[in-house]
Amino acid sequence: MPTITFIQPDGSKQVVEAKSGQTAMEAAIANSVPGIVAECGGACSCATCHVYVDEEWTERVGGPSEMEEDMLDFAFDVRPNSRLSCQIRLTDEMDGLVLHVPEEQV
Repeated sequence: MPTITFIQPDGSKQVVEAKSGQTAMEAAIANSVPGIVAECGGACSCATCHVYVDEEWTERVGGPSEMEEDMLDFAFDVRPNSRLSCQIRLTDEMDGLVLHVPEEQV
C-alpha cells in the first residue's frame, strides 16, 4: 500500500495512504487534499489535478503521454516535472512518492 506526501505551496505536508492501481488524483480526492480539484473526475480533460513530481521521483513516475502533454498546456505554471495526478497510476514501488501542489489550478 503506497503512501504519497502532498506538499502545499506554503510547505505544509499531508501524507495519504493509497491503493496500488489507484491514481494519485483518486488518493488525493479520497483524502481531501487541498488544491486537487479534479473537475473532470480523472478523464484527462481539465488539468485541475496538476502536480509537480518531486525530483527524486520523476524517473520512477515517468513522463506524460502525448494526450497528457496536450492537457498540461492549459495548466498554471507548467514545469518539466509537471504531471496530471489522474494519469499517475500508483504501484507498490511508488511508496513514499512526493507530489507538490501548485499555487493554483486552472
